[in-house]
Amino acid sequence: MIELGGNIKLANFENLEPALLIVVKKIVGNYTKKISETLKDFKSIEITLDKEDLNKITVVVEADKKYQSEAKDKNLFFALNAALEQILKQ
Repeated sequence: MIELGGNIKLANFENLEPALLIVVKKIVGNYTKKISETLKDFKSIEITLDKEDLNKITVVVEADKKYQSEAKDKNLFFALNAALEQILKQ
């Protein structure tokens, strides 16, 4: 588990190449800022990369209630973007 700040957790991202991880952190940071500004009582976000399928992402946000989304794409960044975008639309 990788923790960014106190309220961002990345699960199963430890084995990604360092260059990919930097981009993932940047995307997650930008979306977390948008989500925390949009959702009332934002507490935390946890993003999980499926161990079996490295193109499947699950996002869970704790705020005034629990928000969850899931996305899969052959491109990790597209999957991450789609899952986080679903949270913003909820």
